[in-house]
Amino acid sequence: MDFLAPLKIAEKNSGVSTGITALPAHGELIQSHSPVDGKLIATVQAADKNDYEAVIVKAQSAFLEWRTWPAPKRGEVVRQIGEALRAHKEPLGKLVSYEMGKSLQEGYGEVQEMIDICDFAVGLSRQLYGLSMHSERPAHRMYEQWHPLGIVGIISAFNFPVAVWSWNSMLAWICGNVCIWKPSEKTPLCAVACQNIISEVFKRNNVPDGVSGLVTGGRAVGEWLSADTRVPLLSATGSTRMGKAVGATVGARLGRALLELGGNNAIIISEHADLDIAIRGSVFGAVGTAGQRCTTTRRLIIHSTVYDSIKTKLVAAYQQLSIGNPLDENNHVGPLIDKDAVVGYQKALEACKKEGGRFIVEGGVLDGDGFESGCYVKPCIAEVEPHFNIVQQETFAPILYLMKYNTIDEAIAIQNGVPQGLSSSIMTLNLREAEQFLSASGSDCGIANVNIGTSGAEIGGAFGGEKETGGGRESGSDAWKAYMRRQTNTINYSTQLPLAQGIKFHV
Repeated sequence: MDFLAPLKIAEKNSGVSTGITALPAHGELIQSHSPVDGKLIATVQAADKNDYEAVIVKAQSAFLEWRTWPAPKRGEVVRQIGEALRAHKEPLGKLVSYEMGKSLQEGYGEVQEMIDICDFAVGLSRQLYGLSMHSERPAHRMYEQWHPLGIVGIISAFNFPVAVWSWNSMLAWICGNVCIWKPSEKTPLCAVACQNIISEVFKRNNVPDGVSGLVTGGRAVGEWLSADTRVPLLSATGSTRMGKAVGATVGARLGRALLELGGNNAIIISEHADLDIAIRGSVFGAVGTAGQRCTTTRRLIIHSTVYDSIKTKLVAAYQQLSIGNPLDENNHVGPLIDKDAVVGYQKALEACKKEGGRFIVEGGVLDGDGFESGCYVKPCIAEVEPHFNIVQQETFAPILYLMKYNTIDEAIAIQNGVPQGLSSSIMTLNLREAEQFLSASGSDCGIANVNIGTSGAEIGGAFGGEKETGGGRESGSDAWKAYMRRQTNTINYSTQLPLAQGIKFHV
């Protein structure tokens, strides 16, 4: 594991940092075992409540200075972070792949997402625009401006152990906020590596220590962040169950929650589709990251006239999939994150069969040479009915459900007929179908695509979903506004004091 050295990953690492300084940690010892081969990579000492408090206090102090830096100067720091990530793309991408289990190309791609959001944020640092408005009162000027919030808490999930943190932190930083990151306890080394990379950039630029806090640990750390009134915004990525708990706690103290939760994404395949594109988009969407993306394709809603053809092509494509070590670029599918995920996969298969699902590509757990970790499973395909309970749920595993439709209205109703609302797609060359899918009476998801799959979003567009997906937006477009507070300003430069709405008041 020569890729650990450039990232300064030791045998034992502190999971508590203020961005420049790694602090002594006093919490539990987290062992990071790779799902690739089951081997221990390294250990991380997690934070206890006192460690958490030290990071919070440091962040409060750092914010007082960081918010006074001009936004373009903060952007210059982010630009240098992007350069540092370019220099470390290969080792960090390998660590992402090895600690999480996604393919090496996806590991590299995740680091590229970090680089891309740095580039986006640098430009944005000169575009944090407000509006000017005409006042109804003479000799008055009105405008609005945006100010940083303070401490932004970030809870990230294992499936994107570095990218989602960067979506939040890079935007939060150029807006003038400081961040405290609670990474998944399943991928702590990726977080430590990121802190190590940015610490050198921060030192060179005399960034206040505390701008980038790290508090590694389990559920308790997330609960501390959720309940802490000193954290005005908490961005949390994970399951719907987790998001409901976070949202309730943050809402009870009138804080802000930016929630990116579960997905149960569908592709509608029309009789007017380019079938080759439809197959490629469906297979990558279903098996990429071993089905462990929030944007994974879980449902195919197929027109009855092309159903059999699509089914035959899918079976043939799945027979070509290579499962194994994700560091080997010849393999398409790596392992699930751990054995608990394998149990969830098995339970979903059983539930599907019990409800009457018929598997046309059988699933199962792999063992033997190369599969010693016990985390490798077979991507599988089942024919189902849309109303099945298991189809309404998100299973973080490569299980693809097929169902038929006859009219576009029926297809859209099936697509929308689940609690989640993240990503969706239609494969069609029919302009009317495409436009209906994108209209107000079409997909109810935060992301709706035509002739591409449900996964692989670009950072230029705001990312997020509706319903039980949480409603948050991260990354591109005007998502930066979530990390700031809006202030309306009125300036009276006259010698009088006229009141709005023509109110008269004399004393």
